[in-house]
Amino acid sequence: MKLIIKGKTKDLYELDNGLYLLKFKDDVTGKDGVFDPGENQVGLTMEGAGQAGLRMTKYFYEKFNAMGYTTHYVESNLAENTMTVHPAKSFGQGVEVIIRYRAVGSFLRRYGKYAQDGQALDGYIEFTLKDDERGDPLITKEGLEALGIMSAKEYDELVEMTRVFGKEVKDALAAKGLELYDMKFEYGRIGEEGKVALIDEISGGNMRVYQDGVYVDPLELERIFLGDGNEI
Repeated sequence: MKLIIKGKTKDLYELDNGLYLLKFKDDVTGKDGVFDPGENQVGLTMEGAGQAGLRMTKYFYEKFNAMGYTTHYVESNLAENTMTVHPAKSFGQGVEVIIRYRAVGSFLRRYGKYAQDGQALDGYIEFTLKDDERGDPLITKEGLEALGIMSAKEYDELVEMTRVFGKEVKDALAAKGLELYDMKFEYGRIGEEGKVALIDEISGGNMRVYQDGVYVDPLELERIFLGDGNEI
């Protein structure tokens, strides 16, 4: 294997067969020892976080693949904390799509003059550029098109996919007595045709989830959702 990217929470390797391998780590984003999916730095290490993230990612990717959506997911190895994926090309240097069901995190920090903590947002969608130096700035559909990062058609496709994926995650969590407040997805292009595909992970590290109004951390979330060591 050849190391391609040493990331904050995952490392990416190139395999001899042309596929890639993601190695999940126990590092999570945050600040001052507190987990925060909106942060751009590793804030702490949580033992078991890597496998917890992979277990949830495996569950949802297999669900989305079965629904007929295009993703980069091929298979996973829970014992090794690894996931095999198709190579994908990012939009620009990376674009994240956030779906928000309640006001929290960076949304509340930006719009606190108008929004109340926990206010319902009904699946509001934001696009941000992955740019640690500039704090992952928000960008509009017109901005993405003007900068050549994606077409208007691709933007609309990402919005539609995000609504579907967000609802699937939200409903699955609700069945376990959990409420999804917000979640970020990442997309890229795969194959010779550059088909839009869901990439990266789908885990507690990418979402804020509450139970009876109390925040649930990624490890506890995985335990409640998937059980103790038993896959759904």
